[in-house]
Amino acid sequence: MCGRYSLYKLEPLVRLFPSLAFPPVLKPRYNIAPTQPILALANDHPTQFDYFVWGLIPSWAKDRSIGNRMINARAESLAEKPAFRTALQRRRCLIPADGFYEWRKEPDGTKTPMYLRLKSGDPFMFAGLWDQWHGPNGEELRSCTIITTSPNTFVQDIHDRMPAIIPPDKYKDWLEGLDPEQLLQPYPPEEMEAHLVSRTVNNPRNETATCVEALTDG
Repeated sequence: MCGRYSLYKLEPLVRLFPSLAFPPVLKPRYNIAPTQPILALANDHPTQFDYFVWGLIPSWAKDRSIGNRMINARAESLAEKPAFRTALQRRRCLIPADGFYEWRKEPDGTKTPMYLRLKSGDPFMFAGLWDQWHGPNGEELRSCTIITTSPNTFVQDIHDRMPAIIPPDKYKDWLEGLDPEQLLQPYPPEEMEAHLVSRTVNNPRNETATCVEALTDG
């Protein structure tokens, strides 16, 4: 599962995509939570980033609340689930991040928040799916979900799932609908690192740099 992540390295992100347009207002985010607006690059407008609601609301849904249960989509069953099957073929997106949180289960049953990122410190891209929903009162919402896959050998000691991270040389392949089985693989473990963080991150209302700062183990 991926239920919380960060995107605060905005200048490096913009430098990575000099030819793409970004929304006029970008704010550093340290504790992004489901149902909030998140930045994404969708395949119907591959030259500009835009904001989507995190939690996919299928176009056929009667109620937007279904999105609360669709913040993640398992890579292994995308082609089987009605909410994701068509999106996998037609509506893909990339969701930028510079780190994500998982809660490591301890022997005493407690859970310790961990912050995972690339050793390079660079922003990266989650694989995602999007949809557009039309509400009964004319409301229009674009929403998305983050795809998860089995953990690599580094993440498996922390959690039994991890977000599917698309390598930079495969961004175009993902958006253009190429083979998901090849693209939705666990990210190379040797390129990742993690550290303990404060339980401040447990509350999504806490939105400060303290969330990503490393704590000493123990």
